[in-house]
Amino acid sequence: MASTSRARISVVGDALIDELRDPSGAREFVGGAALNVAVGLALLGDDATLIAMVGDDEPAERIHAFLDDYGVRLVASPSQHGTSRAVSIRTDGEPRYEFNEAAQHRQLRFDDDTRAALADADLVVVSCYPFDDDEQVDLLLDAIEGSEHRLIVDGNPRSGMLHDRDRFLANFERVAARSLLVKVGDEDADLLLGAPLDEFVARLGGGGSTDAAGPAVLATAGRHGASLHHRGIEVHADIVQLDGPVVDTMGAGDATLAAVVHRIAADGVPADAEAWSRALGEAMEIAAATVRHEGALLRTGVASPQIGS
Repeated sequence: MASTSRARISVVGDALIDELRDPSGAREFVGGAALNVAVGLALLGDDATLIAMVGDDEPAERIHAFLDDYGVRLVASPSQHGTSRAVSIRTDGEPRYEFNEAAQHRQLRFDDDTRAALADADLVVVSCYPFDDDEQVDLLLDAIEGSEHRLIVDGNPRSGMLHDRDRFLANFERVAARSLLVKVGDEDADLLLGAPLDEFVARLGGGGSTDAAGPAVLATAGRHGASLHHRGIEVHADIVQLDGPVVDTMGAGDATLAAVVHRIAADGVPADAEAWSRALGEAMEIAAATVRHEGALLRTGVASPQIGS
């Protein structure tokens, strides 16, 4: 997949207004896990398209304008409940979410434009998708041919949007089994399994198997860093210490995923532990820069946001 041209990456999932509340007051940001990843990929130099649901309202206009600013194309599905909103209540930088009706009933329309955006992409990234909706999952898989060679999935479950935990888990594992790479976090493992992260990693095929058909598993554990499990390879990277305090951890996981996806798009899937270590180390540096700013916009810690391939 390595190429001198910009990789075409379609990101499927959520776009919303993030309202941050803390003792200092309330602020609003354009956000959503999938949107964060799409914008992050654009900042890293990729040709990014976001496939998401938005309403016909002022918040949707803000989302369109924000994506235009970063050169991300939006393929929008209509929403009968307006644009999604998440209220993030912060305690020591960690968010707790409350979601409006639109976010709780998110749904994508797989029309010609959506299917074309998926068909034309070198990689398809799915994040914060309604995996507890069987029809939405079936439509997604039907629209992505050759998924095991170009699909990357991050379940990103949120308790405020979760209607059926068992169904979400079953469908997430079904999609993960057909993917190139799957990302899971320690909070995902707790919410979906009530179990430690390493147990979830093992369920997804990252427990040391050398099976060439299984996905790579990117496991994130907050302050304990991240690890990568792929065909018997296991590498770990600690969080990176940078100058300045940690301000907001909201975008850490999305920045980590965007950095790893960017590296796969540029160089192909790493073939050995050394290459995976480099990719994971770069992702940890980007995540560390991101959390030192409010909001979830990916940061690289350098003067220019572009780091290229």
